[in-house]
Amino acid sequence: MSGESGRVLVVDDSEAIRQLIRVNLELEGFEVVTAADGAECLEVVRRVKPDVVTLDVVMPRLDGLRTAARLRAAPGTRRLPIAIVSACTPADLDLGESVGVDGYLGKPFDPADLVALVRRLMVLGGTPGEFRPERTDRTDRG
Repeated sequence: MSGESGRVLVVDDSEAIRQLIRVNLELEGFEVVTAADGAECLEVVRRVKPDVVTLDVVMPRLDGLRTAARLRAAPGTRRLPIAIVSACTPADLDLGESVGVDGYLGKPFDPADLVALVRRLMVLGGTPGEFRPERTDRTDRG
């Protein structure tokens, strides 16, 4: 079964990118499951119950932002931490924020940044009902 680090569902239509992300996360002890697009992600997510999902934006059948919106709409995945790993436009980022994406990493990415993002989201997902946004200097201003 999954190790201490947790399970990540990596969704990207590029096999090369899926493998790149898989290798980097497995080196850090994560268990990795992959899907080739959003439609496959929605089929797989119920079965594998990942701790974190990474989504590419531009994919056939169902793109990353629509996939994220569907994950947010379903009771079983409403709190699932989601990261967009994609070469995004500012408009994509705004859309991602509006559907409730938890993190973003641009392509091409530094593997260390990928691992750090997934680790941060694992912590986020590990405390249901205790969502604490990252503290900033402005936390006391309502």
